[in-house]
Parts: sequence; structure tokens; C-alpha cells
Amino acid sequence: MRRARPGLVLALVAGAWLGLADRAGYAEPSRFEVDAQASRVVIHVGKSGVFGFAGHEHEVVAPAVRGSVTADAAQLARSSVEVTFDAAALRVTGAGEPAKDVPDVQKTMLGPECLDAASFPTIRFESRAVTDAGAEPGGRRVAIHGALTLHGVTRAITLPARVALDRDTVEATGTFVVRQTDFGIKPISKAGVVNVKDELDVRWRLVARRSHRG
Repeated sequence: MRRARPGLVLALVAGAWLGLADRAGYAEPSRFEVDAQASRVVIHVGKSGVFGFAGHEHEVVAPAVRGSVTADAAQLARSSVEVTFDAAALRVTGAGEPAKDVPDVQKTMLGPECLDAASFPTIRFESRAVTDAGAEPGGRRVAIHGALTLHGVTRAITLPARVALDRDTVEATGTFVVRQTDFGIKPISKAGVVNVKDELDVRWRLVARRSHRG
């Protein structure tokens, strides 16, 4: 009786294991590249103080978002995301405030008393873990745990999100709050009576397309 060659046996075992793993949902997660045109980050800058009604709130957008998503539809907990954009690319939209004020607000926001974009040019979020919170109509709820780097400071943060995933596209949306003081930024004050709120409300939509590289 001929004895099977060890190399052939190992190959057959490995092939069978990979087939089982794929059917059980353990296939390699797919990589998606962020679509900057379809993605959007909007930051609402509120006001506080005794005479807060006298000032204006600001809306800021972050264009040219770039990054990638690695996702497994069968096991979202195996997914990850990294997103980066340039601080200097942030733009005050002018919504809800006089047009003549926008250039000064823009300059102050990027200047040394606030973001100091010249010294800290990059804003980045990188996930560390994803918790699948269950299905809902049209998608799933997840919690994305990771690290946000802003103004040269890195802090742990959790982003609640709604995710819709198909073969070619990942779409995620959510809201969260960032405290400026957590990142070494002192909220701007005008004469101590009209203050920018410490908390920034952030709404985001991230769209990523399947990568065909490599």
C-alpha cells in the first residue's frame, strides 16, 4: 500500500480548513478606500457666556477626508478604520453668521490661539476595536473605539455609528462631542462675555469604496 506524501496531506488539510473557515465567516476582511467627495465631516461651534446671544455660532466643514476601512460583513468586530485630514483644510461655511465675519473667524480658527494648524497640520482618527451593537433596518449599529489626534494630543474616543455594508461600498454615519480642552485648546472668548463653547458637536458621514489595488 502506497503511503501518502506528507506534503500532499498537508496541502489537502490546509485547503479543507480554509474552505471551512470561509464558510464560517472567517475570510479575510475587504479593504475600502475613503471617497472624499462623498464623505463629509461637519463641526458645530456653539457659544456660551452671559451675553452669548450677542455672538454667532459657527459651522465648520472638513473637506478632502482620506483614509481606509477594512470590513468584514459577517463579523464587523474584525473591522477597522483610519481617517486623516489636514487641519488647514477646515473651512468656516458662513452659515448663520455675517459674511463679513467669515475671514476673521477662519483666520482665528487656524491660528496659534486655536488649532495652530501650522504647528499641528494633521487631524487623525484610528480605530482600536469595533463593537457590533446589533442590526437595525438598513444596517447595523456599532461602537468604534479608537484614538483621535488633534492639536498634537491623542485621546481615546468612542464613536457610535450606523453602518451599511455591501460588496463594494461601506457607508457609516454618526455624531459625537469633542471637548477642546481635552486636546489643549482654550475656547476663544471675546471680552469674557461671549465665549465659544468647549464642546464641539461633530456630525460625520464616511463613504468608502472597495479597493482594487494589489
